[in-house]
Amino acid sequence: MSKFTRLIRFLSSGTVHYGDAILPAGVTDLSQARQARKIVGDVFGEHSVTADVLNVEKLLPPLPQSAVPTVRCLGLNYAAHAKESNMPLPQYPILFYKPTTSLSGHLFPLPIPPIAQTTPEATIDYETELVIIIGRSGRNIPASQALSHVLGYTVGNDVSQRTWQIERGGSQWSMGKCYDGWAPFGPGIVTTEVLGDAGDLRIVSRVNGEVRQDSRTSDMVFGVKETIAFLSQGTTLRKGDVIFLGTPQGVAMGMKGVKKWLRDGDEVEVELEGVGKVSNKVVFEKEAVHSKL
Repeated sequence: MSKFTRLIRFLSSGTVHYGDAILPAGVTDLSQARQARKIVGDVFGEHSVTADVLNVEKLLPPLPQSAVPTVRCLGLNYAAHAKESNMPLPQYPILFYKPTTSLSGHLFPLPIPPIAQTTPEATIDYETELVIIIGRSGRNIPASQALSHVLGYTVGNDVSQRTWQIERGGSQWSMGKCYDGWAPFGPGIVTTEVLGDAGDLRIVSRVNGEVRQDSRTSDMVFGVKETIAFLSQGTTLRKGDVIFLGTPQGVAMGMKGVKKWLRDGDEVEVELEGVGKVSNKVVFEKEAVHSKL
């Protein structure tokens, strides 16, 4: 029985499915998937790709929030981004967390709550990032074995409110990055059999079609293997864990002169070679939205 190489999660006839994406010849962007071979079984374990072809009506985040134990993120993990931020290269990976409620997907709205607008200017920034999905739990994982714990890779946007992150309360990294929908990722998960260690892939962001970031993952300070080895020291990485690997240069915060922060109605797109793109429309909420838990 075959295993997936390009995993997507999607709606077909109103039902949620996992599938192995079917793409036209020469196309690697999973956001273009219109059909997929249905997957049965556990995508983290025993599963098979069937001959049953389903139509993709809507792409969903590649994993539901309930399947993700933690969202870990690295800061300052690209050399050129550290330079534009006027900060030294980190000696060790800089780690912070986002809540799982920050996860969303391709074509989902990017909500900006009132608290993120309550600064002299709403300093909302984008960060295109390579994302690791852990497929097999482990602790104290050697770098030489790291890839055997990877389900695959995707692309994400570590949306950030810079005033809260850097200036308020002695810096509030989590407060500046924690809001619902502020970690869209997808459009699917591509395995290591296709992308290897993802060590030299083009990574891009665009706002309203304008390229803002354009780099390669080879500029990362800490690659996939080193990151997994470091983060798993004394700490169990669990299947379903999502790890954002930092962003390259070109963020609004690093711009000279007028900084091009995200505004209400902007279309922001992040893209990773071999995986595809995730696009989201920025929506400034007019009042606090209360939800029942």
